[in-house]
This record gives sequence, C-alpha cells and structure tokens, in this order.
Amino acid sequence: MPSYTLERLLTTGSNKLVAGVDEVGRGAWAGPVSVCAVVTDFSEPPEGLTDSKMLAPGRREAMVSLLESWVVGYGHGEASVEEIDTLGMTEALRRAARRALEALPVKPDVVILDGKHDYLGAPWPVRCEIKGDLNCVSVAAASVLAKVRRDLFMATLDGADVYGFAENAGYPSPAHQAALAEHGPCEHHRLSWSYLDDLPQWRHLKRHRDPAAGEGQLSLWT
Repeated sequence: MPSYTLERLLTTGSNKLVAGVDEVGRGAWAGPVSVCAVVTDFSEPPEGLTDSKMLAPGRREAMVSLLESWVVGYGHGEASVEEIDTLGMTEALRRAARRALEALPVKPDVVILDGKHDYLGAPWPVRCEIKGDLNCVSVAAASVLAKVRRDLFMATLDGADVYGFAENAGYPSPAHQAALAEHGPCEHHRLSWSYLDDLPQWRHLKRHRDPAAGEGQLSLWT
C-alpha cells in the first residue's frame, strides 16, 4: 500500500509542499496523453487508495469524489493527438505535466514523477520514483484521478462505438486492432505511430516527423 515515506523525506529545508504526478495514455494509439498532479496535507488517505491499475473501474470511479474532497489541491493537464504527432511523446508529456502543475491551486516545492525518466525538467525540482503510483500516496491519488478522467473522456469521442474507446480507452485491444484494419484511423488516432506500418491500406496516412522529436511505438501485431 502507498505511504508518505518519500513525501516526508522530500519535505526538508525549504521544501514544504510535494506534488505527486502521474500520467495515463502514453501507450495508447488514440486520444490525448493526460497528467494529474496532486498535493496532500499528509492526512490519512481514503481507504483502499493504490495504483489505479490495481483497482476495478467501479472502485476507481467511486474514489474520485473522495480524493477530490480530501486532497489539498489537484490539477489536470493534457497534450493533444496533434501535439503528440508533431512534437513526440516526451515533449507532449512535458507539456501535459506542466499544465497539470500550473492548474494546482498551490505551487509545490518538489515534484514526484512516477517512473524513471524526468520528462518534466526545469524549473521544477523533480524526484523520479519507479512504481511511485504503488508506493507514494500523492502519486497513487494522481494515478486514479488521471485514469478516470481520461477514460471518461475517451468514451465520449466520435467513433467510440466503432473502435471501442469506452472499453479500451484507445489502447490496442484486439477489437481496436480489428476496427483499425477495417476502417482505418480516425481523427483521434496518433498518425505518427508505427502501427500504421502494419496496415498497408492505411499506411499512406502515416505522419512522419524528425526522429529527434521523439520515438514511435510498437507495431500492431507485437
């Protein structure tokens, strides 16, 4: 279960407020990448809080109102499909994270990023934490809020019934792969990604960018 061990370690000297940050949608083939930032007051979190991937969808959704009324502040940020295709995922993540942090009602002194890569950078002081969403209370809260918000958004998109976005949230499920093969990508798909290399009839739609702007993604059938 997540604890405040790392948050307390980081609240030393002039560091008073710690924001936990988590993203969702990095590996999806459609939709934005979304980031949530959360600041807590080190009080006891809602019972059962953990990494969003460990919670059933109904439990995640029920926890949102508890989290929103419990945290000191939270902020959401997104980067669009157009930004992902044009700038690459690393820059898209950076923009989404900055937007989430700027949406907070308070300014944190230090940021915990889930994972091992600092995609945020200056001027934010960053601590990267592998499995932060499982081990840190603030990051776990951010993971739940980010996941529920993006899942609900994906279910509202045009074409959600065709591609199954309400079920797969834009990730490469078998039904999503089959729909892509039959119908091709829609306006919500990331057209710079390499899954299009495996779809000969739709390959001409692929967008190409400078490799320095960011990497593609795994092929359709692997």
